[in-house]
Amino acid sequence: MLNIKDIFSVSLILFSVIDILGSIPIVLDLLQKEGRIQSGLATIVAGVIMVAFLFVGEAILGLFGIDVESFAIAGALVIFLMGMEMVLGIELFKTDPSEGGSGSIVPLAFPLIAGAGTMTTIISLRAQYDQLDILMGIGLNLLFVFLVLKSSKWLQKFLGNGGLNVLRKVFGIILLAIAIKLFKSNVHF
Repeated sequence: MLNIKDIFSVSLILFSVIDILGSIPIVLDLLQKEGRIQSGLATIVAGVIMVAFLFVGEAILGLFGIDVESFAIAGALVIFLMGMEMVLGIELFKTDPSEGGSGSIVPLAFPLIAGAGTMTTIISLRAQYDQLDILMGIGLNLLFVFLVLKSSKWLQKFLGNGGLNVLRKVFGIILLAIAIKLFKSNVHF
């Protein structure tokens, strides 16, 4: 059964990790280099990656003998570092936009939207939330990602660099708090 509070929590967590608003400068750079962004394609590819990892990510972990709680703790550390990046304005996780492939798929769908942080978060969320609630959260975020990609030029003009920076800092603090909560709920002494 759907839990609205959990769907909202999952959506907010994924929204913070995906950080599509903070990625608008990268999206605009890709737009300038390639002439267009295939918003629908990027959203679908990112969605397939996220949903696939939701369902088979745990099996993949099992192949390596890793339990979900350990992965959740590792995910909490990654989320914590991502939050630190956003708050301090530093870059710890580097992406290479020069890697081959269409810009709508690489680096936009993967690793920008559905990257390591998103996949780690999805597995971490499985330790605390129902799969259906996570699917709904993924769906809501994909809808938002699609809308942002479609309107990225307008958003940049509307928010300006200052507005984008404020959003990035706010969501960085939220990510730090989420990381601490995930860590606390999965550490058992």
